[in-house]
Order: sequence, then structure tokens, then C-alpha cells
Amino acid sequence: MEQPVFDSAKVSEEEKYDGYYAIVTSEMDMLDIVVIDTYRGLWEIEETFRITKGVLETRPVHVSLQDHINAHFLTCFIALTIMRIIQKKNGKVYSAEMIVECLKKISCSNEQENIYLFDYRSEISDAIGEAVGIDFTNKRLRLGDIKNIWVQAKK
Repeated sequence: MEQPVFDSAKVSEEEKYDGYYAIVTSEMDMLDIVVIDTYRGLWEIEETFRITKGVLETRPVHVSLQDHINAHFLTCFIALTIMRIIQKKNGKVYSAEMIVECLKKISCSNEQENIYLFDYRSEISDAIGEAVGIDFTNKRLRLGDIKNIWVQAKK
């Protein structure tokens, strides 16, 4: 059996490339910058699959009729689209996980007749509200005000 040998010359040669990424492509007619931009976009595709499987819980599918399965995936993809819009409008500061956790915490309760108390507010909820055009900074709202927000949000 041959003894392992440390080749310091080879290590020194390889160290020259530390911090650089090599991209292998079959697209010989593309400009370098286009290849690099395309490669950079691939991580977003991978992240999208991760979000749909994990954060948005597209699987397992708990329905069996084809129309219901289609509706389930349509709902998930609409949620993904809304998530990406929120992220883009906030400069991609907040991860999908952060946005979903924040949205799960937002709730309201009927404090007294016609007055609703919104129980949770954070920097992220304010940013989400700003992105979708809803003011989450109001702690108490009347039912009519809430309905007006829904009408405005649908436009």
C-alpha cells in the first residue's frame, strides 16, 4: 500500500483559485455576463422548490379528487407569488420563513361591539402591510374600516 504524500506545490497551485467559482456551460455563444446572471438565478429556483415544499407545505396533498389537487397547488403557487412580491417590495430583506411566521401571528379579536383589536404587530408585519397596501399599524379598527381595507386590497 502506497503511503499518502502531502504535495505542497499542488496545494499552493490550488490556493490561487480559492474564492472563485467555475461555471461549466455548453452555451458557447452567450456573453459571459449572461451566463453568470443565469447561473445566479438558479439559486432562486432551488429556493422556490424549498419554500413550496417546506414553508408553504405543498406536500403531502391531503385531497384525492383531481380538481381538489389542482386547487391545492394553485393556492400554493398563488401564495408563493404573493410571498415573492412581498419580498421584492421589501428588497428581499425578509426570508419566506420570517414572513410566514409573522403572518401566522397576526390575529384580531372582538374587543367590544364593532371594535376589533389586532393582537400582534412587528417590523415585519409593518413591512408586509406596506408592500400590500394595508396599514397594520392601527391596533383597533371598526368592522366598517376592516371591510374598507378588504375592498381596497382587492383593487
